[in-house]
Formats: sequence, structure tokens, C-alpha cells
Amino acid sequence: MTYRAGIIGTGGIAGMGILGMHDEEDIGKKKVKASHAGGYDAAEGIELVAVADVDEEKLERFGTAWDIPEENRYVGHESMLAAEDLDVVSVATPSYLHADHTIDAAQSVADPSLVWCEKPVAASVSEAEEMIEVCDETDTELFVNHSFRFTDKLRRLHDLVQEEGLLGDVHAVSTQFRMELLRNSTHLLDTLVYLLDARAETVSGYITGENEAVDSLQAGEEVDDAGGGGFVVMDDGTFTTVDCTIPRAESSMTLQFVGSEGKLYLNNDDGEWRYWRLEDGTHVEEPLPGIEGAWTWDDDYQRAFPNAARDIVSVLDGDLDNPSTGVEAARSLEIIVAFYISHYTGSQVSIPLDRPLKDVTITSW
Repeated sequence: MTYRAGIIGTGGIAGMGILGMHDEEDIGKKKVKASHAGGYDAAEGIELVAVADVDEEKLERFGTAWDIPEENRYVGHESMLAAEDLDVVSVATPSYLHADHTIDAAQSVADPSLVWCEKPVAASVSEAEEMIEVCDETDTELFVNHSFRFTDKLRRLHDLVQEEGLLGDVHAVSTQFRMELLRNSTHLLDTLVYLLDARAETVSGYITGENEAVDSLQAGEEVDDAGGGGFVVMDDGTFTTVDCTIPRAESSMTLQFVGSEGKLYLNNDDGEWRYWRLEDGTHVEEPLPGIEGAWTWDDDYQRAFPNAARDIVSVLDGDLDNPSTGVEAARSLEIIVAFYISHYTGSQVSIPLDRPLKDVTITSW
């Protein structure tokens, strides 16, 4: 059986490239592997058959690049969802549209079994919770594209930390990545909650009010998303610092873990992963068991999308539990929202958020 997939949105992450990630001369003109369409193209057992966008020029450009027949290119997602019988729907639109498009897909006559929603899951915690609820009611898997989860190295590291006790009890983590919080640090924070298998409990935040996407990525809209960070106390007691105030060119995506049995240094921008085992009060550096080299954007990130599409096939076949659920995606979102609430109220914030705090909306691209 070959599953049928459709995409809502024809921008960069759908398949046409992103400024700052790909060669500028290729963007909008060539197929990009690190994308939803690229994932479908690389995976067996699933085929991209339809696409929708409100921008007819972008729709035509995408359809031509990815060989989508003209009759399967729809102006507006409602038209596609009303006309097509789909197993999977990708939501590759700006984050403030994720909730509407995911809910529309789950409740549509297209009747998808799975929605592959781009990160971050939503623009507010209440929207994320509504998406989760509707997908549960319609028996639709909500599969969120936190792409690091679809890489072999991070999955192996998760098993080392959670199942094999590589670090013992994790006491503290310090992290750093580029601005902005919603657009970029979602990657960082999902990696954090995934490796710790924990949820935030107390958050204190700082917002710079600055973003660089208007200049570096030519994003013309004014949005709330900005640089920032703070500290997070997880529900397992781990104390974590987050710094996402650094411009893209100067930043490195780093996470440093200190545990009762060892410490770990991850630098995904410079391609360096290091591990030290604690022995008689001395840290002794050793290779990470079962991991060769370090995670990189040029290799692991590129392969994350095909891996995700293969996981989707396995989930639909009943051979794999959803590895990136809406519930897990909401864990990183609620930290970001809490940073904003903390900054603007001058207080620490407790999670889970109560109303009206979970209704706080942060716009991004």
C-alpha cells in the first residue's frame, strides 16, 4: 500500500528552501531534501499527491518543482481537504496558522490518519491543547516536526541517558542557541525535554524584544517572536539555563549536562559531542557508546525529514508509536510562553499554565 499525502503551504520548509539554510540562488527554484516534500520523495510507501496555498504564484512554482499535476494544486487548503482522500496532511504554514490548519485537516472529509505539523506546534498553549483534543476525538495522529527527534544520533543519546543511565541523575543543564525563541529555540528546548524526559515546573524569563529575521531571512512581517531566555526548573529537579539571545552568525547550538555519573557536551553547530564518565571524583573522557562523530546540520538535519516520513509510514502501518506527539511538543512551547509571561509580569511562572495565561499568543513566521 502507498499512502497518499498532501501539503498545506508551499514555503521553504514545505520544499522550496530557507534563507540562512540553503543557497540563496536555489531558494524557490529547486527541490530541497530537508523539507516535507523531500521527506515524502525519499521514503518508500508514501507519495505526495496534492498541495494547497493561498498564493497562486507560490503554488504554481511548488507544483512545477515537485511534479504535482495542475488538477491537484489547490488555491486554499479548504479546497484540497474537500476534494482529496488523504492519509497524511502536512501543515507547513506559519506557526500562527498551525492550529486552524491542523484542526481543519483532522475534521475534514479528506479524513487523514495523521497530520505532520511543522514546529512549533502552535502560537499558544491553548491552541496546542485544542489541536491535541481534536486529533484525539477524530482518531488522528498529531505528529510534530521536531526534526532532531528523527535523527539516529539523538535517539541513541536518549536511550543512553534515559535507559542506560549514562549520566546518572541529571542535576543541571546549560543551553545556548540563536534568537528567536519560538522560531529557533523550539529545536533546543524540545531536545532538552526529550533527553531529560521531563516537563518544566518553574520558569523565569527575559525577552530582548529584538529579532534578526527581518534582516537575515528577509521576513517582512512584524511579529512578537524575539530573542530571550532564562532559567527553568524541571519536574525532575534539573536546573536549566537557556540563552537564545545571540545572532545567527555568532551562535552555537550547545547543551551541557552535569549528572551524578558524568557530564556531556553537545555542540551541534561546530559538530562536537563529548562525554566524561565520573570515576572516584575525576571526570574521565570516553567515546559515546554507539555514536560515531557528532550531530551536524549538513548530515543529520538533512536526513531528518526522510527519516520522519519513514516513521510516518511505520506509524500508519502500526509498527511504531508516534515519536513526536502533540503532548510532547507542547512541553517546549509552554516554556517559551512562560518566558514571555515572566518577563512582562516580573515574576516566576508555574507550569502547567492556567487560564488566561495559556491563551497568551506569540506570533512568529
